[in-house]
Amino acid sequence: MLVLGIESSAGAASAAVAKDGALLGELYMNTKQTHSQTLLPMTEALLNNLGLSCGEIDRFAVANGPGSFTGVRIGVACVKGMALPFNTPCCGVSTLEAIAYGGASCADSVLCAVMDARRDQVYNALFRLEEGRLVRLTEDRAVSIAQLDEECRPYGGRLLLLGDGAALCHEHFAKWGARLAPEAVRYQRAGSVALLAADKPALEPAALLPLYLRLPQAERELKRKKELEQGRNRL
Repeated sequence: MLVLGIESSAGAASAAVAKDGALLGELYMNTKQTHSQTLLPMTEALLNNLGLSCGEIDRFAVANGPGSFTGVRIGVACVKGMALPFNTPCCGVSTLEAIAYGGASCADSVLCAVMDARRDQVYNALFRLEEGRLVRLTEDRAVSIAQLDEECRPYGGRLLLLGDGAALCHEHFAKWGARLAPEAVRYQRAGSVALLAADKPALEPAALLPLYLRLPQAERELKRKKELEQGRNRL
């Protein structure tokens, strides 16, 4: 099965193609250009270099959250746009699971995937490895750094931090032994998305949606404004 994976949930963007559990190719960019400028040209270049077309892809996969609201939307829209003309099956892969996959060689570790959610919070999920496969210890969630510190402290040096929030958490967690994953494997990549997709349920392109753990900032501000207005009206 040929799988094309897209990852655009944070500052970097990448595209990859995997076949039957083997990575055929991957392109990665971390520039100041927006994903709307880089993602489709990058994907087109990758397919051209591999001698493939969109019509030959058996499944499209995307990191559909959590992450940057804009980045996740662009990735999902990109995949749907490529899949819809051929009605090719799609699937969403948790960004946090894709991050944890980078630590798949660390069999004795508890893999702590963290993305900086700001306001002293992180998007997080914990995993361990069983027979080379990721097993969830928690669902994807938004938690405070202090709460995560308390929860993970018993793991001590077994805890391996991955993701763009890893260095931030390491500042707090290093005192009890938590380890910081090397730069080369710390972040989510489209290769991980493509490889993980083979075991995910397939969806029709139209059914693929972003998965957010928090409301977008504009919606949070609107909700707060309405709550304030309701409070004033009750006075």
